[in-house]
Amino acid sequence: MLRESGCGKAVHAWGKYLKTIMRIAAFAAASVAMASIAHAADATVPEPQASGMNWTGFYAGIGVGGGGSTTELGVPLLLPGTSFNGIGGEGVFGEVSIGYDHVFGSRFLAGVFADAQFGNIGTSLSIPGLPLEASLDARYGFDAGARLGYLVNPTTLAYVLGGYTWRRFELDTNIAGVEADWDAGGYMVGLGMETALSGNLTLKGEYRFASYGNVNYLSALGIPDGLLDAHTSTHTFLAGLNYRFGAANGGGTAFETPAYDWTGVYLSAAGGAGMLSHEVNTPIIPGGISFNGIGAEGIFGEGGVGYDYDFGRFVAGISANARISTVATTLTVPGLIDASIDADYGFDVLLRAGVKLNQSTLAYAIGGYSMQHFAVNIDTPAIGEIYDWSANGYSVGGGLEAALSSRLTTNIEYRYSQYEAEDFGTGGLLTVTPSAHTVRAGLKLKLF
Repeated sequence: MLRESGCGKAVHAWGKYLKTIMRIAAFAAASVAMASIAHAADATVPEPQASGMNWTGFYAGIGVGGGGSTTELGVPLLLPGTSFNGIGGEGVFGEVSIGYDHVFGSRFLAGVFADAQFGNIGTSLSIPGLPLEASLDARYGFDAGARLGYLVNPTTLAYVLGGYTWRRFELDTNIAGVEADWDAGGYMVGLGMETALSGNLTLKGEYRFASYGNVNYLSALGIPDGLLDAHTSTHTFLAGLNYRFGAANGGGTAFETPAYDWTGVYLSAAGGAGMLSHEVNTPIIPGGISFNGIGAEGIFGEGGVGYDYDFGRFVAGISANARISTVATTLTVPGLIDASIDADYGFDVLLRAGVKLNQSTLAYAIGGYSMQHFAVNIDTPAIGEIYDWSANGYSVGGGLEAALSSRLTTNIEYRYSQYEAEDFGTGGLLTVTPSAHTVRAGLKLKLF
């Protein structure tokens, strides 16, 4: 067994993506903090919200989710500074959780939690002609941390979180004796929304970014550390149900909440993060190679316009948005090459259908058309961009949205996007098929 404990060094591995995710978390926190300002300027008479939802206490929950991983490879012993980010994977997972929250004042919350996860987020390689089948998966693990939240209304919470994460990784092949497993620890940060359904049940949507310590994949073969080091990060989104003990027994916080009319035209702005996986295939060759995949990760910003119609309990609408992105695959060999595959911009036209959990909170599903532009770049003045293409596809997902005032809402939303294959002019000899897992947090301003 190949085993590396990342507990010590991973806790201190606060890298560039920690800063990235904290920017997004700050964006979401700023969004909900605008509630008090929005209330002061709101001419609409607020709708009183019945008390009874008590957020203080213990809870237990279950959830399912999806997401992806990106592994950065380096060879510091031979080529210091060399980095390939990365090897990509994707999959699904399940979760069970326990936690405790305490409300301070009327609208602020602090809590602790522990979660256990199991799933198959990972990378796969198939070469039928050899034959070779291999996979590298994050099989199971746990997270432990704390969260800070703000009650958008008495039954809806927006929050940020952070803490420690641990995972068991497994390498499986169809070659006798070629398998391994190891442990890796690190940190995770994220954000989410949680809202009451009925009685003691709540629904949550939550994004987490996790970064794990460096692992030497070849140590089981006697290869010294530094010859092939790997650093894995994950982007995941979970939809879950919590049972909050004593939540329906009264004694909860109560304050006025805006009466929001979901019918109208709105402008939207959001920031987000996520990963993309390029599945590589050789379809022209019978029984050809399939590799899922080449990974990419980064952040993005987007803006859009939309229209919703309120049918009473249900809401339906359409939206269009455009984004610019730093999501990229990078390869750096100092003194030789600095290259990237950039998912630099795109747009979507999406339909959505939602159900109001209360007058001010909406749970919804989305689906529709997406376009993503890609560019292959060599970062030297003499070369620059060497290839680019636009890929059509579709996106599906869902989210939670809550009113801050009679015209302003905040939301968290997950999207899975699948794009068409690109053959780079090879006549089908080589194709790349991108897919993406992204999460955004944002604001919507209703114009009329």
